[in-house]
Amino acid sequence: MQLKDFYYDLPKELIAQSPLQKRDMSRLLLLDRATGKTTHLHFYDIKNLLNPGDCLVINNTRVIPARLLGLREDTGGKIEFVLLKKHDKDVWEVLLKPGKRAKVGTRFVFGDNLLKAEILKIIDGGNRLVRFYYSGVFEEVLDRVGIVPLPPYITEKLNDRERYQTVYSKYNGSAAAPTAGLHFTGELIDELKNKGVKFAELTLHVGIGTFRPVKTETIEEHKMHSEYFKIGKEACDIINEAKKENRRVIAVGTTSCRVLESVAAEDGTVKPAEGETDIFIYPGYRFKAIDGLITNFHLPESTLLMLVSAFAGRENILAAYKEAIEMKYRFFSFGDAMFII
Repeated sequence: MQLKDFYYDLPKELIAQSPLQKRDMSRLLLLDRATGKTTHLHFYDIKNLLNPGDCLVINNTRVIPARLLGLREDTGGKIEFVLLKKHDKDVWEVLLKPGKRAKVGTRFVFGDNLLKAEILKIIDGGNRLVRFYYSGVFEEVLDRVGIVPLPPYITEKLNDRERYQTVYSKYNGSAAAPTAGLHFTGELIDELKNKGVKFAELTLHVGIGTFRPVKTETIEEHKMHSEYFKIGKEACDIINEAKKENRRVIAVGTTSCRVLESVAAEDGTVKPAEGETDIFIYPGYRFKAIDGLITNFHLPESTLLMLVSAFAGRENILAAYKEAIEMKYRFFSFGDAMFII
């Protein structure tokens, strides 16, 4: 398939720049993938769309303040790091600019010398492996000197870091939020659990590559970035029980979907697993694990738009997006949601 098959025109003013005051007040577009029928609701209405026994699979990753603004130790030249992936204790893969200032052995300082870094290696794509030096606990130092790396299409400052975290986030490691989960409140989750909806947790640490554009005209030639994931026995038991009883397994977000489809057997059952996934889902893919998907609206020509097109049909998705644009839905990370069934 061609990249241009996944293009749509989005007015810039529909890109949400900040979260709504209340998470579950966002709008919700319900899409029936069998018929293409759409219904316009609010996210809090999802409690009426889920049945007792439905299983929601959520990604409990937590965004770290992965953006670091610093100086070259010897010349004082400015540098920007974005932490991508931890390789070893105090050794991280980073995206940086300007890259020409980051030869092997070069040292940088951040936050009034609270954190220092040395370039160890130049790796594929121009990223670097760096070793960090600090006193105390790395996460605490990072929390003091780092900045949450909002997507490039968000230009307004985020005053409350927690609004770029899901209410169920637990494990540090992401450079971007699993944004479909941003719509849930603690109260809504309690209501769903009281109704009998099951929750299964997994972890996928979202890399900055999630924003990397597809540059190949033929989408099959695109190479996905890999991301760390973990799914444990408790979550697998909940999912497999739902499968056994013919109840729906619904992924909250494309990240949860990608983990489930990475580990699922042909019959849709899952086993505990940990590792890296670079699964690329686009039209023609046969889904094994999920029966529904809660997701945000995705960028034109993005791999995430291709994933939802694989699940719901490209024509259905583009028609639904056209309708959402006409109705002034808010798009992308802080925007509105879809529920595809």
